[in-house]
Amino acid sequence: MARAVPEGSSRVGGPPDRLLGAAIADDLGFLIAAARARTAIEANSVLAPLGLKVREFSLLWVVSEGLRPSQRELAEFLALDPSQVVSILDDLERRRLVLREQDARDRRSRIIIATDRGRDLIQRALLEVRSASERTLGDLDASEQSMLRDLLSRVAFRGSVGR
Repeated sequence: MARAVPEGSSRVGGPPDRLLGAAIADDLGFLIAAARARTAIEANSVLAPLGLKVREFSLLWVVSEGLRPSQRELAEFLALDPSQVVSILDDLERRRLVLREQDARDRRSRIIIATDRGRDLIQRALLEVRSASERTLGDLDASEQSMLRDLLSRVAFRGSVGR
């Protein structure tokens, strides 16, 4: 059901309130996409001074945890096309933030590891992104944020082991 919204009202930094009365404003797929877009815009704005965007940040964060993922695993986990991962890795490798190593389990595959420089950068970036997330999610209390995290994890990783 569309939301009733006062005529002519508008919020700063968001869509005109009169459009919130559109039926699509209650569609879960649309709401998830709109929330993702908003968080990405906020994150990109704080990551720009560090020379990162959300995709580079996400990839660097995963490889900084010492999990030694392959390029294929990164593409699947981050829901990116493999060619996008290659492009991101090329840039991060050029900046000496990551290294590609041959995977001992499969010689055709490459595992990705963060360099000390990459781990240092991700620590600074995490501080900025967490601050941006606090602003974006500021209308939700800790319990609501936890519930949202749990629900989105179920949707994002449906059928994954350990979730």
